[in-house]
Amino acid sequence: MSFDPAAFRYQVRTILDDHARAFGVPDERHAILRRQIETGGDIHSRRTFPGHVTTSAFILDRMGRRVLLIHHRSLGRWLQPGGHYEPPDDLMGSALREAVEETGMHGLVIDPWHEISGLPVDIDSHRIPARPERDEPEHWHHDIRYVVRAEEGSAVRPELREVHGAEWRDLHDLESIAPQTLRNMRQLGLVRP
Repeated sequence: MSFDPAAFRYQVRTILDDHARAFGVPDERHAILRRQIETGGDIHSRRTFPGHVTTSAFILDRMGRRVLLIHHRSLGRWLQPGGHYEPPDDLMGSALREAVEETGMHGLVIDPWHEISGLPVDIDSHRIPARPERDEPEHWHHDIRYVVRAEEGSAVRPELREVHGAEWRDLHDLESIAPQTLRNMRQLGLVRP
């Protein structure tokens, strides 16, 4: 399957515009990503600086009361599963792949809201520290975020080469990790307060 970087930039710009309209996001929130799109940056490549696209998954239980978080090995923090976009995946598929790879869970599915709306639940650009051992300067991850649902009783088998562990946590833990994402999920009725 071939991959067209220009078509990918167009797709991401369209998602940015549609997401901004749906959630009232000011253009300046994604100014760096928008600038990279306009200048023709290869935002699909993890070797593109000042930033590139990542995807992540907020894995919720069926009732929307708990979220599965992983303890990120290189950042040393509890976060949602996610990682670098890998062409030619679609963005939802990329987030789902990362969720499965990092948690080892079976039966994960993208929340139907995404299929209906065609939108991510959030888009967050955040700084990543420099990693000289990987020849990576400080840079931005433009994280396109999706809600994923887990089957009841599905076993968690974290990939310990990438994460220190995984566990179900209270939704309130997202207040310090991804407050805007949590607000959007609440606004959409995807979680229970």
